[in-house]
Amino acid sequence: MNTTAPTPLNQLASITIPEARQLLVTPFDKSTLEDIEHAIYAANLGLTPQNDGTAIRIVIPQLTEERRKELVKDVKAELENAKVAIRNVRREAMDQLKKGNKDGDFAEDEFHDLEKKVQAETDEGINNLETIAAAKEKELLEV
Repeated sequence: MNTTAPTPLNQLASITIPEARQLLVTPFDKSTLEDIEHAIYAANLGLTPQNDGTAIRIVIPQLTEERRKELVKDVKAELENAKVAIRNVRREAMDQLKKGNKDGDFAEDEFHDLEKKVQAETDEGINNLETIAAAKEKELLEV
């Protein structure tokens, strides 16, 4: 197997969708066909690539109820990660505000207004994420 650095698939091959539940991966360089096939297996996506010598066909199976529930758990985990990221940005903004306030950059009223704006933006961002996640969960659980 080739020991070169990982390269995004779309830089090694064209990816088309010949049918609704099928991907066709056609490498630009046929010598990379086996490496691409092994990488798809190694990605552990639950997909089985079929190498026909010139391209790789990947049939995407119908989602089972169990797999849908796993994907919903993944959505919830990503939602939590995104919320933590937003809270970290809020914490950094608040730290900068407090530093600026110590340096006398803001009047006390202005400082409190800015704190409220940072919190409002944080709340809005988290609400947007929750809305998106709820819609994705609903979409995943529809049969």
